[in-house]
Amino acid sequence: MRALLQRVLRASVRVEGREVAAISKGLLVLLGLQRGDTAREAVWLAQKVARLRMFEDSQGKMNLSVLDAGGQVMVVSQFTLLGSTRKGNRPSFDAAEEPQRAQALYREFIQALGTQGVEVKEGLFGAYMQVELVNDGPVTLLLDSRG
Repeated sequence: MRALLQRVLRASVRVEGREVAAISKGLLVLLGLQRGDTAREAVWLAQKVARLRMFEDSQGKMNLSVLDAGGQVMVVSQFTLLGSTRKGNRPSFDAAEEPQRAQALYREFIQALGTQGVEVKEGLFGAYMQVELVNDGPVTLLLDSRG
């Protein structure tokens, strides 16, 4: 399971020209689900996202989590995070989980984030989306449940 976290001042998701979700200050999480990922990894990753110190304290140091900073989290499914470019020039997505199982793990991740006390918004799983954001910093981190 891979998550690309971007600290944002705001983010929104549109599907077919209609806004389906928006957040103000917080994290945009692009979530890629890999074959073999488990619910346990979804919970671990959700706990990590909720507690990772990506926000600045009064001294300007990244000492605050999204919870500490009172931020929101927007989760967007993104199977392309599992793309391999080792061979040729077209990415291979063989490592991405099949859609039905990926959607179940996506839901597990969102539920686990919510149980951490995070206010969660989400894109539309499997849809063609337009994601708009204002990256703050910019601060961007890549998390991988497999190391």
